[in-house]
Amino acid sequence: MGKKNSRTRLAMRIILAAIAAAGIVAWLLMPKKEEQQHYVPNVGDGTIVPTMATTDVSTFISDSGYTKYHITADVWQMFEDAEEPFWRFPVGLYLEQYDRDLNPAAHVVCDSAIYFSRKRLWRLDGNVVMVNTERDSFLTEQLFWDQNSRKVYSDSFIHIVRTERIIEGYGFESDQNMLYYTVNRPTAILPTEGMTSEQGRRTDTVADTATAARSPRVRASASARHSAEAAPTPASPQEVTAAPLEVKAAPRKPVPPKKL
Repeated sequence: MGKKNSRTRLAMRIILAAIAAAGIVAWLLMPKKEEQQHYVPNVGDGTIVPTMATTDVSTFISDSGYTKYHITADVWQMFEDAEEPFWRFPVGLYLEQYDRDLNPAAHVVCDSAIYFSRKRLWRLDGNVVMVNTERDSFLTEQLFWDQNSRKVYSDSFIHIVRTERIIEGYGFESDQNMLYYTVNRPTAILPTEGMTSEQGRRTDTVADTATAARSPRVRASASARHSAEAAPTPASPQEVTAAPLEVKAAPRKPVPPKKL
């Protein structure tokens, strides 16, 4: 009788052990719930405390699968918690734009800049100098660049230095390559042939300054002011017009191949 009870207890222990082992295996095989990640927003105003900040930036940006832009900046701040997220370049930037063959199409240097990431809209402030492939220089205090519409525009005073003339006025719109542009309220159209050699030399430094400005540390402000001071005043009222002025940059002459 005792042996029978002992065997019964042993069988019960084996059964309980088997049930426990099956439960452990089932628990191990159960799909685990993904851990919930909690995002802690910035304390305070999202436009004051950046979500990320970096220094000595040199980065390439792609658009539609192509490398389109090269940005160099001393300080880059991102404000992703703002109601309208934006990037800020408080001490300026140098931006170079490429075509699909990675040839430089245009470049710009400015004192400060803001990029509204959702709108894909740039706002360049301070002493803004932009140079196109024809070495036409555009100087203004504020410039907007809408990447969605591929337009560049400004309501501020604009000073344009071309090979054959200087154009000044208020209100400006152009394609993003700065080759086809309109000055809404031109105030002066001055031929460069009438400039003295010293004035011509000073004006040429505008394009050279923007071309050499591979870092925001190289400022265009001095050259911009120098060029503005060097520009001659209109010789007669016929040189000043209030009608919109449309300009198309002349295509560059092809360079013949070098003989071997």
